[in-house]
Amino acid sequence: MNVNKIFNNQYLRIDLSKNTKPPYYLRNILIFLTPSFFYQNKLQRLLTHKKNIKYIEKRVNYYNKIEHNFTLKSAKSIKKFKKEKKKTYFFDLYKYLTYFNENFKITYLFGDIVHVPEEPTLLKSRPISDDNKNSVLLNLDKVRHFIFLDDAIQFEDKKDLLVWRGKAHQEHRKYFLNKFYTHPLCDVGQIVKRQDKENIPWEKPKMSLKEQLNYKFILAIEGNDVASNLKWVMSSNSLAFMTKPKYETWFMEGTLLPNHHYVLLKDDYSDLEEKIQYYSKHLNEAQEIIANAHAYIAQFKNQKREDIIALKVLEKYFYYASQPEGNR
Repeated sequence: MNVNKIFNNQYLRIDLSKNTKPPYYLRNILIFLTPSFFYQNKLQRLLTHKKNIKYIEKRVNYYNKIEHNFTLKSAKSIKKFKKEKKKTYFFDLYKYLTYFNENFKITYLFGDIVHVPEEPTLLKSRPISDDNKNSVLLNLDKVRHFIFLDDAIQFEDKKDLLVWRGKAHQEHRKYFLNKFYTHPLCDVGQIVKRQDKENIPWEKPKMSLKEQLNYKFILAIEGNDVASNLKWVMSSNSLAFMTKPKYETWFMEGTLLPNHHYVLLKDDYSDLEEKIQYYSKHLNEAQEIIANAHAYIAQFKNQKREDIIALKVLEKYFYYASQPEGNR
């Protein structure tokens, strides 16, 4: 059985009215139930892929900056990892670990990671800095973060307003909502669970992705780590507005160019009104940024290449780690 052909799109191009998790779990349960030798027999062929070698190596070295041997002090074998609780982080990591020797050991962290671990660790997010080499990025929790969409509404036909919906647990999100909740150029607010509604400030009704596409400008504001909506916003025909990102994931937020891939805002948002008014009038400049964003998004849509990059990230990790022989 070729599981990859059953669901051949690693990233989600979504029907905006449907929940995408059922097919995600079905695909990954099938991978989990498939014997590892099925994947291990394909590993060498995938790792010797001949196309776009320089591009692939550049991304591998961006995600995995390790260039020296290391010994893991607190590690778990792939065999033991297989017994972990089966959630999205697990499935996204296991999908690639299954290609390797089950006795290989890894250190990993799940969740929104905003610090650099003491030893090389597989994780979803890291600070954008020159000293983050122990943070080895893989595309984890992608069912939530890696959403691309098809936007049928042209930029010029959208409302000259900025939209945002989300939760405001963090101080920087509270700061933004406090300043712009009632601003006439903004339709922004936090959505809350029914049982939490009492005394919750800045509340607005939940808004679907499809509804948000009616706005020219969509705010991408970091939460615990990255802005989870940034990928689908950059795949739309709306402009992504955000401050300079502090954290990054597989999406390589640290490589995004301000006012080329997105509209850069000051950290205190003092230029937000000015930027909304400017790009409402300068449609050509806005559409150029949108085209650049679409070009950036395109590099993540080749599933086979993305799989190869992830496998090479792990191959490099295992190469420098002290591991048993076999499958490396």
